[in-house]
Parts: sequence; structure tokens; C-alpha cells
Amino acid sequence: MKHPVLSNKVRQIIWWLAWLFMALGQLLSYYLGFGKLTTVSISDIIISVAIYSVLALSLWYPFSFFNSATTRPGTIVTNIIAGGIISLTIWILLTRMIMLLLFPRGEEYKLYWEATFYFRIGSGVFIYCLVVLTYYLFISLTTLSEKKAKEARLESLVKETELRMLRSQINPHFLFNSLNSVSSLTLTDPEKARDMVVRLSEFMRYALSRKDEQPVTLRSELENLMLYLDIEKVRFGDRLSTEESIDPDCLEIKMPVLLLQPLYENAIKHGVYESTGGVKISTEAKIEEGHLKITISNNYDTAPSSRKGTGTGLQNVARRLELSYGNRASIRTSKEADLFTVTLYIPAEYL
Repeated sequence: MKHPVLSNKVRQIIWWLAWLFMALGQLLSYYLGFGKLTTVSISDIIISVAIYSVLALSLWYPFSFFNSATTRPGTIVTNIIAGGIISLTIWILLTRMIMLLLFPRGEEYKLYWEATFYFRIGSGVFIYCLVVLTYYLFISLTTLSEKKAKEARLESLVKETELRMLRSQINPHFLFNSLNSVSSLTLTDPEKARDMVVRLSEFMRYALSRKDEQPVTLRSELENLMLYLDIEKVRFGDRLSTEESIDPDCLEIKMPVLLLQPLYENAIKHGVYESTGGVKISTEAKIEEGHLKITISNNYDTAPSSRKGTGTGLQNVARRLELSYGNRASIRTSKEADLFTVTLYIPAEYL
């Protein structure tokens, strides 16, 4: 683990400011206790704080090594006490040695040392406890940050997995229906069967080339949907027609790949399959209040039908919108007379 202070410039500034305030606090305490400040007292406080601040920085390495998650609590307490004794001893010896070098005729310093010795020990223990608590705080913050990062990665992985699962539900159903149609057309109309196979291969190439959930433009999605609708037109002939009204400003807006295909599949399933007449699927796309509004509508036979949908397609699209955009996107459905309409609202974001 990196040093929590040395690896962060802001923390370094706070660290040295804290030691500066401690030095000023000790000067003030000495002045209030003895009524004056001397060269010896000022020098001693500056040197002792400087030594302790550097020593406290170096304490991190044995502290983090001997106080790992697998270390027993009793061993941790022992290590902390031992570290405190060693640190205080080194601090006191170094301070006294340097001060004696600065004041070789140390009678004044000797008196000062004796007068402040117990205060020095007490303040040293107090500062050591603060340093230990600070390092434990850094460890807790780092652990919490790593935990949140892992949770975020896990959540992202779960989200990505669910998106792939939802998307994987699209292709097989359509592919099986198309292959069945190709099988029938090979006997009745081989030329149509050949045309359908070509278009089907182009559609599947688009679908399989987008293995992840990287967004695509509306332009790309509509081009692919035209392939899908062309395949269905081969199957149903004049019974299926389409109409598009697309605002050119919408074409470069990004969206999840293959988001719209289940809606068209629903329109065909509940429109063309269940109707003896012609069915028109209309698509409209425009920008409205910062959102891409896509409206897909189709007429259908209002007579009761034995075919009942499970709503999987709409649920699939709704869930993908929720995973991709949260509450910034929505899907709405409505029935009016013989017209079924699905409306999507997607944030107008460009690639």
C-alpha cells in the first residue's frame, strides 16, 4: 500500500501544517508555563517537532506491515506499544543529541530539559496516539474506497451481463422464424428464399458484430431495421408496408444497439400475424425537450384472438432502457381504436 501522506500532495500540505500548529502550540504552552521564550526553548521545540514529524512519516511502513488484516488483535496492540516505545526513545535521544551539539555548554539546556522532561514524554505519547489513529483512518478510508470500487465494478459487470442476456433474447426467436420461412420459400419461391437468405445474413452480421453494449447511432439502427423489415416483407409480401418520418437532426443520436427490433417484431407478431388485411408500421423520430422521441405504431385486428403475447419484448426494451439510462428514459404504450403505439423517450446524446 502506498504511503497515504507522501502519495498525496494535499495530504502532505495538511500534514506539515498540522505539525506547524503543534510546534506553535508547544511554544505557547511553554510561554504560559514559564513566562518567557528563550533561544534554547525555541530551538528545542523546532528540532523536536521536525524530528518527530519525519519519524512519524516513517512509522507508516512498519505500521502497515505489522498490522495487516490477518494479524491478531493482541499482536496489533503489542506492535503499537512496542512501536511507541521505540519511536519515543529515538525521538528523545536524537533531540537531545542535536541540542547538545548546538549548545555544547549546556547548563541552561540541562535545566530546561529537566523542567520539561515529563511534559515532553506526555506530549510525545499523545502525538504518537494521534499518528496511529490517523494511519488507521487512512487505512479505513482506503479500504472503504477499494470496497466501493469493487462494488462499482461488480455492479457494472452485473449490468453488462444482464444487458447481454436481454439482447441475446432477441436474435434466436427472429432467426428461427426466418429460417422456417426460408425453408418454406425454397419449395414455393426459390428466388425469394435466396433474397431472404442474403438479407438475413446482412442483418445477422450487424447484430453479431456488436458483441458488447457500445451504443450506435439512430442512423445505424434504422439501416439495420430496414434490413429486418425487408426480410419480413419477403415473408408477408403486400400484407406488410412501412412508413418513416425521421428528423435528420436525430440520426446521429446514440442509443443501445438492437433496442428497437423487438418493437417491430411485436408489431408484426400482433399485426400481420393476426390480421387478414394489410398492416402498416409507421415510424416517427424527432427531438423533443432534449430527448429523442421515437414513435412506432401499427394497425391491428381488433377481433378477439387466441394468440396472447407475454409482453417479453416490451419488458426487454423497458429493462434495457432502465439499465442504460436510469430514469432519464421511458417507454409508453397506447391503444386507440385499431392502432397500437409505442413511444420511446431517450436522452438526446450524440456519439
